[in-house]
Amino acid sequence: MADRVERVTGRGCVLRGDDIDTDRIIPARYLRCVVFDGLGEHAFEDDRAQAKGDHPIDDPRFIGANVLIVGRNFGCGSSREHAPWALEGLGIRAIVAPSFADIFRNNCAKVGILTVVLPQEDIDRMVARAEDAPGFSAEVNLESQTVTFGGETRRFEIAPFVRHCLINGLDDIALTLEHADDITAFESRRPEFMPASA
Repeated sequence: MADRVERVTGRGCVLRGDDIDTDRIIPARYLRCVVFDGLGEHAFEDDRAQAKGDHPIDDPRFIGANVLIVGRNFGCGSSREHAPWALEGLGIRAIVAPSFADIFRNNCAKVGILTVVLPQEDIDRMVARAEDAPGFSAEVNLESQTVTFGGETRRFEIAPFVRHCLINGLDDIALTLEHADDITAFESRRPEFMPASA
């Protein structure tokens, strides 16, 4: 079972730029790990080193942020599942963007990160609010499918299946276990000459 995601409330962090790919989210040298513990400390590592402390992740206004506000086509590039795990390890629980790369968005849902698509004009308003107001807070409510920031509320769409999985904390294993009785019944009818499943 994954953690349930019903509502994410917290500080917003702005990461400007379109087409931020998974190579930038987590450098390729960290893809050899088979467990994802500690990946968060390496999120945007090369970008942060190049920025010499002037990266949004290192900005005191955004420390402790759990809502990431980003540009178009976020998470493009390779399909590495390490990217959402790195963001999760960084403390990110929701990402708001005008668009996402499809595979990245699906990987986020499996990790329990809520991805929200809003029109560019709403993203621009969130960016302005977050950059102008220290401690800017946003609420992403999956039950009502709304994003609230600075007294403004916007509605977003999400695939019903993804919404169901996130609200109920269902990962791929938990979804399979929902059919445990059917699986057991099927296995009980297996002929003796056929190998049992592991």
